[in-house]
Amino acid sequence: MDTRKNTAYNVAYRVFSILLPLVTAPFLSRTVGTDGVGLYSYAWNISYFACLAAMLGLENYGTRAVAAARDDPDALNRVFSSIWRMQRAVAAAVLAVWLVYVFAVSGEERPIALSLTMMSVSCLVNLDWALMGLDRFRPIALRNTFVKLLAAACVFIFIRGKEDLWIYGFAWSAATLAGCLLSAASLRGRVRLVRVTRSEALRHFRPCALLFVSVLATSVYRVMDKVMVSAIAGYDQNGLYENAEKIIYCLSGFISAVGTVMLPKISALQKKGETERIRRHLDGTMQGIMAMTACMAFGVAAVADRLCPLFYGESFAGSAPLMAPLGFSLMMIGFANVIRTQWILPQERDRIVVRSVCAGAVINLAVNALLIPRMDAMGAVIGTLAAELTVPLAQWIQLRGELNYRRYLLHTAAASLIGLAMFGAVRLLGSVLPVTWPALALQIAAGGLIAGILFLLLWKATGSPMLRLLRRR
Repeated sequence: MDTRKNTAYNVAYRVFSILLPLVTAPFLSRTVGTDGVGLYSYAWNISYFACLAAMLGLENYGTRAVAAARDDPDALNRVFSSIWRMQRAVAAAVLAVWLVYVFAVSGEERPIALSLTMMSVSCLVNLDWALMGLDRFRPIALRNTFVKLLAAACVFIFIRGKEDLWIYGFAWSAATLAGCLLSAASLRGRVRLVRVTRSEALRHFRPCALLFVSVLATSVYRVMDKVMVSAIAGYDQNGLYENAEKIIYCLSGFISAVGTVMLPKISALQKKGETERIRRHLDGTMQGIMAMTACMAFGVAAVADRLCPLFYGESFAGSAPLMAPLGFSLMMIGFANVIRTQWILPQERDRIVVRSVCAGAVINLAVNALLIPRMDAMGAVIGTLAAELTVPLAQWIQLRGELNYRRYLLHTAAASLIGLAMFGAVRLLGSVLPVTWPALALQIAAGGLIAGILFLLLWKATGSPMLRLLRRR
C-alpha cells in the first residue's frame, strides 16, 4: 500500500478521533462535572502508564525492525517471533504489577482502575508495531474506530453520574482488547511464528527499553501533568486541564498520523542508503507540518474563549485560558516529530531521542513542581510548553551541522506569520458575532479560508513542492 493511502487511512481516523469528542465530551462533562472528569482522568492515566511499560518502545523499535526485514520472509518471521516473545514476557510482568496496584494501592479511583484492567491484558496481543512495519495501516484504523465508537455509545447509554464511570472504563478496555485480537488476525498469511530461543527474544529487550525511556519521559509531561495537578491542585483543576488538553491531544493526532506513516517508509529508504531522498522528504514534510500546526495553534488561541463554554458547558469556561497557550505546543511537537521519525529513528540513533525527551521531562517536572502549587493547572500548561520546546532544542544541539535547521526555521516563521494574520482576522470577526455555535463555525471556516489562501500564495511565490503534492492528491 502506498504512502498516500496509508496517510489517508491515518488522517481519516484522526479526523474521526477529533469529531467524536465533539459528541461525547459535552455530555460527559455535564453529567459527571469537573470532579468526575478529573477522577476518571487520574485512573485512566495511571492505566496508560502501565500500558506504556508493557509495550516498551515497540511502536518505534518494532515498526523499524519489521520494516527493515519485510523483504526477507525468513528474517521477518524470526524478527516478529522473537520480538513478540519478548513482548509477552514484559506485558505479563506489568499486568501482575497493575493488579497489585488495583487491589493494594488504589483509593477512590479503584472501581475505575479495576474496570481498566483489560487495557493491560490487551498489551499481550497488541501487534500494531508489526502491522505498521508491514505498511498495514488499514486494520489499525478500523480497529481504533470500532473501539472509539463502542466507548462513545457506552457514554450515552450507561453514564448517569460519577458512580457510573467504571462502566465507561470497562467498555473502553474490553473494546480495546477485542480490537487488538481482530487486528492481530489480519497478520495471518503475512508473518509466521517460528521457534526462537530465549536469548533471541532478550536481544531485543535492551534497544526496546532504550526507546521506552523516551516514551516514558514523553508521557511524564503529557500524562504525569494530570496526575500532579490532581494530587496538588485537586480533581476540579485536573478536570479543567483535562478538557483543555483533550482538544490539543486530538489535534496532535494529525502530526502522529504523518509520522507513523513516514517512519517505515524512511526506514526502508535508509536501508537502501538514499540519504538525499530522505532529506527532500524531510524538508517537504516539515513545510507541511509547520503550516498545519500553525493553523491549529493560532486557531485554537483565537476561539478558545468561545469553544470551551459552548463545547463543555459554562462550568468548564476555566479551560479556555489553559487551552489557548497550550495550543502552541503543537508547533513544537510537529517540529520534533518530523526530525525524530524521518532522521533520527531510521538511522537507529535512539540515544538522541532518549536524551532529548528526557531533557524535556526533567524541565517539565521541575516547572510543574514549582508552578502547580502557585498557579494550579496553569502551572502544568507552562510546564508542558517548556518541555515541548526543550525537545527540539535538544535535538538541534545533537544534530548541529547535519540538517538545514535554518531552512526549517524559515518554514516555521512563515507559517507563524500566516497563523498570526489568521488569528487577528478570526478575533476581529468574533468581536461582532454572538457566542453561538453558528458564529463559532463561521469563525473557524473564515480562519481556514484565510490561512489556505495565504499559504497557497506563499507556496506559489516560493515555488514550493507543496503545490505539486496538492495537485497530485
